[in-house]
Formats: sequence, structure tokens, C-alpha cells
Amino acid sequence: MASPQTGLFALGTTSHAYLELDVVPGVDPRAVVARVASFREPRTTIGGVNLVAGFRPELWASVAPDASPEGVRGFAEPVVGPGGATLPATQHDVVVWLSGASYDVVFDLSRSVVMSLAGSAGLTHELVGWPYHHDLDLTGFIDGTENPSLVEANDVAVVPDGVPGAGASILLLQEWEHDAMNWEARSVAAQEDIIGRRKADSEELDPKPPTSHVARTDQETFGKIFRRNVAYGTLLRHGTIFVGFSREQARLQAMLESMVGIGGPPDALVAVAQALTGAYYTIPSTDALARFGDEPDR
Repeated sequence: MASPQTGLFALGTTSHAYLELDVVPGVDPRAVVARVASFREPRTTIGGVNLVAGFRPELWASVAPDASPEGVRGFAEPVVGPGGATLPATQHDVVVWLSGASYDVVFDLSRSVVMSLAGSAGLTHELVGWPYHHDLDLTGFIDGTENPSLVEANDVAVVPDGVPGAGASILLLQEWEHDAMNWEARSVAAQEDIIGRRKADSEELDPKPPTSHVARTDQETFGKIFRRNVAYGTLLRHGTIFVGFSREQARLQAMLESMVGIGGPPDALVAVAQALTGAYYTIPSTDALARFGDEPDR
């Protein structure tokens, strides 16, 4: 039985860093995978920090075709709706997600990761995130009301045994910047219509507005996903780091297409939040990644 990387389900951490890196031209991708796998952390914790590592789906498939989920593709092109709403594609080669109880230890390990990969993969994008009032996002609404429990999460987020890529997960990583002035200028009732839930208790509106975020990303329609979203930013520029895991990429892609208005009205949320990045990563099982951990550098 293939085991997923344990950090996927390590709830309760208060500091997060998301490091996206690109392989240096001319470097063998297998050597980069081996270097990442040598961190060992996908199987344990270092100083209280969880480390989850993933790769552009095509890169992982090129070095571990027998351990790759079928049909998974990178975020190579923007998702564009018929009205022009656009979710950008900013795919990178490697992602390392670090989470811990305090940012000092997360920062130290982040620096070690980047220095260890210097010369083979360079840091291209970095995000630092933190929970906001336990389970709110910066809109003031509860985030993750429909999230499965930890008992259910493995079935939702992890490729099952008996199929290619068993134990792996598909990650959709996006940076969503909030239009804070636009949002705060709206009444609570108007905000609730956009989200599709009551702000006070997260109860779903009945009937739910057809353009609400709840309606356009209904997991009863598209399938369940497991989210680890956190807040990021400063007073001037802030928003949500969307961190969504699924056993099937199709669920994630269908939600994105629905949000921009493919197959229905666009999600009202895109009027008050803008996606700045978008990338898919294969998060290999610990077993598959461990096969590379003892390989010598090339």
C-alpha cells in the first residue's frame, strides 16, 4: 500500500511557505528529483516543520512513469471564460511546501532547501501564509466549510491503490489577491450573495445564488477536494493561497472552468478577487519519492 506524504494532512500549523522552483537549463531533471527526495522530510518532520514536495506533472512522469497518475498535465495555458474572465498559468517545475508552528523554523528550512538546490533549480516564486482567526479567510468568511474530515481526506485527496500513481495526490496551487476596497464597500448581504453562505455561521443560502462561489464550485457536482488554504500578504496587498488536493485532476480543472463561466455564469467571486498564479503539481507518494533519495548527485 503506497503512502501519501504525511504533511498533506498535518493540520494545526500556523506558518507556511510555498517555494516554486524551475530546473536550471541543462540540468538533468532526475538529479533535481533526487536532490529534493534527499531532504527526507516527506516521510518525517525536521524541527517541527512538515515538508511536502511535488513536481510539474510532465517532469515527474519523465523520471517515474510507473509512479505517475494517468493523464495529469501542468497548468500550461490560462483558463479563459467566454466573457474574458481569466485564470493565469504560471507553471513551475518543483514545489516545496513547508509548514510549522513558527515562521523562524519555516524560514530556516526554506533557506536550506533553496541553498541545497542552488545550481540545479532556482527559486522563482515564494509565498508565505498564515491562518486567519483559525478558519476564516481575509473576506471574513469561514474557509473550508465543505472540507472533508481527516478520516475522509485520504480517499478524497490520494490516488487509490491498484491504479497508476497510487499514493500520489494532485495539487492545484494558486495565489488569489483580494480587491479589499471593493469587497469592504459591499454590504454583508451582498457579500453573502457572492459567497453563497451566511457570514455569521457559514450556513449555505437557500436558494443559493446561481453566480455564488458555492454554486459555481459545488463539490456535490464536481467531486470532493481537500483544501489547505491560508491567508497571505500585507494591508496593501493580501488574499488567499488556494491549496487544493485531489485524487483526480479533472475535479480541480472543472471547478476552474466553472468559475470563469464555462458551462454557466461566471463565479461572482472573480469580480472581487484576482488569481495571480496557477500551477498543478504531482505530489508523489513517500514510497515513490524515497526511490530517488539514495541516488547520487549527477
